[in-house]
Amino acid sequence: MDIEEEVKIIAQRARDASLQVAKLPSEVKDRALLMMAEGLIEQKGFLLAENRRDLEHAEAKGLSTAMVDRLTLTEGGIEGIAEGLRQVSLLPDPVGEVVKMWRRPNGLWVGKMRIPLGVIGVIYEARPNVTVDAAGLCLKGGNAAILRGGSEAIHSNRALGHILQEAMEKAGAPPAAIQVVPHTEREAVEEMLKLEEFIDVIIPRGGEGLIRFVMDHSRIPVIKHYKGVCHIFVDASVDLGMALEVCYNAKVQRPGVCNAMETLLVHQEIAPRLLPPMAERLQGAGVEVRGCSRTRRILPGVKGAKEDDWYAEYLDLILAVRVVDNLEEAIRHIEHYGSRHTEAIITSDYDNAQRFLREVDSSTVLVNASTRFSDGYQLGLGAEIGISTTKLHAFGPMGVEDLTTTKFIIYGNGQIRTS
Repeated sequence: MDIEEEVKIIAQRARDASLQVAKLPSEVKDRALLMMAEGLIEQKGFLLAENRRDLEHAEAKGLSTAMVDRLTLTEGGIEGIAEGLRQVSLLPDPVGEVVKMWRRPNGLWVGKMRIPLGVIGVIYEARPNVTVDAAGLCLKGGNAAILRGGSEAIHSNRALGHILQEAMEKAGAPPAAIQVVPHTEREAVEEMLKLEEFIDVIIPRGGEGLIRFVMDHSRIPVIKHYKGVCHIFVDASVDLGMALEVCYNAKVQRPGVCNAMETLLVHQEIAPRLLPPMAERLQGAGVEVRGCSRTRRILPGVKGAKEDDWYAEYLDLILAVRVVDNLEEAIRHIEHYGSRHTEAIITSDYDNAQRFLREVDSSTVLVNASTRFSDGYQLGLGAEIGISTTKLHAFGPMGVEDLTTTKFIIYGNGQIRTS
């Protein structure tokens, strides 16, 4: 059987399974989620062994530190992934929820009810945890999932898919509602993107090249998880200690992820006091600072930032720093160079905080907190299937509700239309 034929069969099975899983009672879905979590813990040794195969291959290929970090499974990481499934099981079931009702003059009651999207294709790179997060969220939302991870994680993803399908079967849910595409060739992705009769939406997660490839080739609606060029603006009125802690955390705690800070914007009035201790601490953690001309007058030893640095998603221990005149200039910088992912302001000025929240057009905007909180698990979603940087139909970290849509429901008592 060739790749084209096999991917089509996977999609057909997913479509059939989606009709079944859409009708599953909440208790069956939750039982499956808990059995998935249990299976991950019970087969931890098997998962770690398969993940080691991927890591050995990654080392041989010379993959970046950030990519290897995303690829790596640990005992603690598996525990965390399992806990994410348990958290999803505790969330309210969105399917069937009536979100709004109103009465028309003719006596009709009109409402909107949540329903699953159907079959969701997820195309992603490196992170094996995405396999589990996406599967769990899709199931809770009554959807079927087709999961196509990158070649660098193929052994991990196949092992995870096997465990998840076992749990589905034990729980009385259709195993075909969660399928991992077993092929690493790009042809498998190309075929998925043609199958609009079976797949309802595509969610790509990965680098800019992957996102653009999917957008250019898909016949299916795409929800983009684009790059994370995340900013923090430190205002003139600020608690200096808090600013240092938050910025350090946003850059250093895990630099290889999409919600890490990539550009630091600093108000000119606070820059002489903030930048020297900030640079000392960052450089002590191995961060390379690249600054604008005003930054370099305060920190003459740092490398000069080029135009490309303001657009960069480094996913590494590199930080671009720019001194700005005021809040307006900071917002203009974010508008021009940002990717609509996550931005934060550190300030003691209430009015500036509110203005930043209103005017910055990104999917997550924070006041006095690290950009690292732009994460479905941290925001109470249980997990996330991605962070949408487009506004149709979701914006920001996507949880269970974002994997549903609504249909109209109407109650009447014999009404007929006369005009």
